[in-house]
Amino acid sequence: MMNSETSPLFLPNTKTLDVTVLVFSGASLMCVASTIDPMRAANRVSGSSLFKWRIVSLDGNPAITTCGLPIAVSGAFDPADKADMLLMIGGFGTSDISRTTFTAGLRRAMHHYQMIGGIEAGSWLLGRAGLLRGRRATTHWEDMEEFTAEFPEADIRPDRYVIDGPVFTTGGASPTFDLMLHLIRSRCGMSVALDVASVFIYDEAHASNVAQPLVSLGRLDGVHPKLATAIRLMEGHLDAPLTVGAIAKRCGLSARSLEKIFAKAVGEGPGRYYLRLRLKIARRLITDTKTPLADIAARTGFSSAAAFARTFRTFEGKPPSSLRAAANR
Repeated sequence: MMNSETSPLFLPNTKTLDVTVLVFSGASLMCVASTIDPMRAANRVSGSSLFKWRIVSLDGNPAITTCGLPIAVSGAFDPADKADMLLMIGGFGTSDISRTTFTAGLRRAMHHYQMIGGIEAGSWLLGRAGLLRGRRATTHWEDMEEFTAEFPEADIRPDRYVIDGPVFTTGGASPTFDLMLHLIRSRCGMSVALDVASVFIYDEAHASNVAQPLVSLGRLDGVHPKLATAIRLMEGHLDAPLTVGAIAKRCGLSARSLEKIFAKAVGEGPGRYYLRLRLKIARRLITDTKTPLADIAARTGFSSAAAFARTFRTFEGKPPSSLRAAANR
């Protein structure tokens, strides 16, 4: 079990997590997106401010990614600023930056954050600041040999991401997405994490200690494999919902066993999760399309428009007609 399990920021908490994202020129656009977009999606699917973030650069100018696109920032990094978490996204040239006086500022900043993370080449910044001494860490697989030689006092591993106390490191864009899903699941619950993964059609989440670049299909942090099978069945039968018993049978389980799996992993029973999944699809159709409400009711498995409206209002606090009207304003 990794130290992330006992870190305060990786425990259930609905309080807004305040994150500073420091982007260096030469970083990958995908690393930036894998860091920020899961937080944005978590806010969207939950309907609340689970995360807030501020993007900064070393000098206050836009950071230029490897593909040439600039990342707009709100200012320059100030070691005296405070937040819950500091995420540093590095890339080409970052190891040279870490030889400058920035490392002294980073050591001071360590006292102003509960956790500091080095994403891809951001791990070099942590190492040069002495923050990996005696800790487990990783970096992009292309730099692994050089990184290991540079920081012999650290326990360098070929893992996708590593969390050790108040410091964590990731090997690149996809491992960063895995880390963010782990953070979301730990703080906000499995249901929110699954919804975030679904926003990006991200079906191949990996455990932290899967070696780069090996693939572990169909996992979300080691969840029971039958969970994914059950959810896929639900997704494939939205217009004609299956009973919990039928889903359990197709998964090779008893209904009681399936209930236990969902209760442990998601925090609610399969029936309620299935209903929320249908309503989530209905909500998207209401706000993003002009599909008639009666058709939406049929497509999401309700026997009538009236039954759909009643259920939708119970969960959403407003009828589907009101949501459609607000979306069209």
